[in-house]
Amino acid sequence: MPTDLAAAAAEETSASSVPTLRDARRLIVKIGSALLVDETTGKVRRDWLDAMADDVAACRARGQEVIIVSSGAIAVGREHLGLIGRPLRLEEKQAAAATGQIRLAHAYQETLARHEVTVAQILLTLDDTEERRRHLNARSTIDTLLKLGAVPVINENDTVATSEIRFGDNDRLAARVAQMVSADTLVLLSDIDGLYTADPRRDPTATLIPEVRELTPEIEGMAGEPPPGYSSGGMVTKIAAARIALAAGCRMVIAKGKRMNALSALDAPVARGGAPCTWFLPGAEPRTARKRWIAGHLNARGTLVVDAGAAAALARGSSLLPAGVVSVDGDFQRGDAVVVRAADGRELARGLTAYAADDARLIMGHHSQDTVEILGYQGRTEMIHRDDLVLS
Repeated sequence: MPTDLAAAAAEETSASSVPTLRDARRLIVKIGSALLVDETTGKVRRDWLDAMADDVAACRARGQEVIIVSSGAIAVGREHLGLIGRPLRLEEKQAAAATGQIRLAHAYQETLARHEVTVAQILLTLDDTEERRRHLNARSTIDTLLKLGAVPVINENDTVATSEIRFGDNDRLAARVAQMVSADTLVLLSDIDGLYTADPRRDPTATLIPEVRELTPEIEGMAGEPPPGYSSGGMVTKIAAARIALAAGCRMVIAKGKRMNALSALDAPVARGGAPCTWFLPGAEPRTARKRWIAGHLNARGTLVVDAGAAAALARGSSLLPAGVVSVDGDFQRGDAVVVRAADGRELARGLTAYAADDARLIMGHHSQDTVEILGYQGRTEMIHRDDLVLS
């Protein structure tokens, strides 16, 4: 019975270490339109957003990296264009997104500027996360922004995306971003406290499930219909996001977002004053899961043969540098999977190459500082970064 499942989950949670937001290292926060935008006025809820910015600043102050995935551009823009009271055609949604995105980015810029935090806007489509080279470019940009101390604010690129290349909801977009950047924690702020055994708005006996370790058919069956209004999500898309996040080794939490300071409310478990929520817990760390994906789910497009020094460095956990490569076989592009072999033909590793085959042939055997002169542009220092490398 669902109630028995909830009780068992609660008992397991109390008997084990309860996760909190303070445990996060790289944190993604998904904010939906229904939380951010007043449906009556079409304006950003500034008091709520200011409280969220305070929470983000507190996370950064304790050394956590924060990425925001934000809906709201269409909801804000449609009011300014007079597109009220009826469903929008695709081109009207794109027009609303074009004007609303400016206002949305400005709101984030203003509120985080109070904490002297720089905001960066990134717009993505489904293709950007699925096509490997664009995936790598987006990941590199986000990584660089985080290293420079900025907070990336990501939204779907509704101004150019058609139905074939859209997510349609930012729950799954946030999970794909978590997968892309190897985040360890994803927060989906919702209009309810988490996953219940039934829809609590319709069933007063519904019970909150505090912890989920496996997405069983029973768990998936608890998802209901999305709420009315501007929101395009609902528990169905949150469960889909959980599947993506858990496969990437990223834990996920669903929590009520309408309360002020919704993030700081997750700093402690419920038993010690924290907010009720549902944690989805993976069986692997992000990097482990990512490397399993590289090793088991990609077809190699080429081969890099390395010298003995490079082979020894790989065994110690180092990246593969151009200087250690003695030959390049195959026709591959940047971001494709390749096999790394020793001179005797033994497979040493598999990984995602930072260079296309033609450029790799030009720089093999050379020191990394020579790549600018050889190629005419500044590429990555590594032929394959250790984060993109799996030893065989």
